[in-house]
Amino acid sequence: MEVEYDEDGNYKLKIILIGNSGVGKTSLINIIQGKAFSETEYSNMNCSFISKEMTVKNIKFNIYLWDTIGQEKLKAQTKIFFKNSKIVILVYSIDIKETFDALKEWHEQIITSLGDNIVLGVLGNKKDLFENEDVKDEEAQQYAKSINAIWNLTSAKTERESFITYLEDLIKIYIKKANIETDDKDNEIVRQPTIQLSKKKQKPKKKKKC
Repeated sequence: MEVEYDEDGNYKLKIILIGNSGVGKTSLINIIQGKAFSETEYSNMNCSFISKEMTVKNIKFNIYLWDTIGQEKLKAQTKIFFKNSKIVILVYSIDIKETFDALKEWHEQIITSLGDNIVLGVLGNKKDLFENEDVKDEEAQQYAKSINAIWNLTSAKTERESFITYLEDLIKIYIKKANIETDDKDNEIVRQPTIQLSKKKQKPKKKKKC
């Protein structure tokens, strides 16, 4: 897997969020930007991206996170935004089965545009709506496994940190696939050598004469 660098010599990493309109891609992007969750967040009518510096395994990345349009009639236009993507996250809403079923078509477009030399994720959003669950975890896990993707659940509303952790996990997989050398010295446990103290032999006590 090829690597790219920005002007400062840091690793440049393009990540795409793809899926139907209304699954919460914009809300997930807002987490990375540090924006508060909004119930009235509108879906993007075009493609936009944010850039963010992230450090994973002691490696500094300049992340370009793209939020693509999800309207069915505009799917063909999203192909131009796939170029140079290294990580693609297929997003569905756990309470709308239609958004999950649509992932198969999205995946076909990704493979057609990028091939299979990418890191794939399948992410179920709106975990907070579990009472209205329309997509079973087992079904989503099985689908993710079939396309060699990493599956997870999150909620852009109530489990914001879990999305960041998930993103970091995907980046770690990219690091491995791209054969990027890491420096994990900060994570090593420094063990002090064990010094064994020898006990002094005691001199035998002299017997007292009567």
